[in-house]
Amino acid sequence: MPEAPVAEYLVLGLRFGRLSLGFVQSYTGDRALRGQVDREPAPLPGLLASQARGLRRTVRRAALDADRTDFLLGQLAALDCAARGLAGGPVSFAGRLRRRFQLEVDRTDPEHYAAVHDELAHWLPRGATLVERVANFRERERVPAEALPDCVRALSEAFRVRARAAFRLPVHERVTYRFRHDPSFGGLQHYLGGGRSVVTVSTAVPHRLSDLPRLLAHESYPGHHTQHCRGTLPEHDIALTDTPQCAVSEGLAERALDVLLGPAWGARVREVLHGILPVPAAEDLERMDAARRVLAGVRRDAALMLHEHGTDPHRVREYLRRWLLLDDSRARVLLERLSDPSAAAYAVVCPTAYELTGSWLDADGPEHRRARYERLLDRPLPPHTLRSELSGRIAA
Repeated sequence: MPEAPVAEYLVLGLRFGRLSLGFVQSYTGDRALRGQVDREPAPLPGLLASQARGLRRTVRRAALDADRTDFLLGQLAALDCAARGLAGGPVSFAGRLRRRFQLEVDRTDPEHYAAVHDELAHWLPRGATLVERVANFRERERVPAEALPDCVRALSEAFRVRARAAFRLPVHERVTYRFRHDPSFGGLQHYLGGGRSVVTVSTAVPHRLSDLPRLLAHESYPGHHTQHCRGTLPEHDIALTDTPQCAVSEGLAERALDVLLGPAWGARVREVLHGILPVPAAEDLERMDAARRVLAGVRRDAALMLHEHGTDPHRVREYLRRWLLLDDSRARVLLERLSDPSAAAYAVVCPTAYELTGSWLDADGPEHRRARYERLLDRPLPPHTLRSELSGRIAA
């Protein structure tokens, strides 16, 4: 049985799951606690906010180590903010990012995007506009629907072998892949407990060879599935959306491919997929992936423009079209998606967490990246702790 404050936190998280569908991503803890919550009357948001604040005071007095205390305090502050939002209280977009994810965010200087455009123009085959040249390459690296299951399973098995050697996964762990025609996601991991996950891969969205390895590393090895397999503390038995835990989990998963294979991952992908389908040059896959990493900031900018700065949507659509090298129809679709505050929040969280965790992982040099990644697998420090450690290093 977990310590009393941790058990109270798990119960509180499960209560939020009754108010907001999808708030609890997974729960693998004590079934008695879930049964207790299921038998309770429907919770009221105001009462949950009060419980979150009271539990913060309890955690501060509890005999938990500093890492566990920081984790729980961050989670409870996010739950307090979430409850206020569910009760209809006003929370600005930047306030939501700060209080629920512990993220401070600014827009990126577009000069960074211009530099990416110049780099793409340098190595992509000549002819036509840059938008057309990018589209041509993306079409050439598109994974045919009939080859997708074979590619997914081959890459996942290769990643699994390496992740098991690097991160001491339990012998009984496994990932089962399912394929579903759903345009709302590219890949989605669900942890079942006992070292088992189901990863659903969408067949309704295009998958490309510069994207697919990072997606699979993100969802499975050594990303979300590995995070769950390595979790040993009871407070990690519940995974909650819109919390600092979620931000660090996404940052780690976004860095999973880099940690597992390093920057020159394209050669290994070509080797694994040999005989399944033709693969472009390894360097080209890595270059396109690197470009997409930087250009992910465009979606973050657009989300801030829409929900924090009140920018005219027509200007936002033009911003997306220009810097993401989209045609008008795709820019309109993306604008519509980002108009939803929850989708916009994740458009901010993923690149911001990717940058923060990357800085923290490399703080001791690239040769220590894997060891520091392993530390975060076991103890997912909240974003403010990562920033504090980085600031301390700079000050020193």
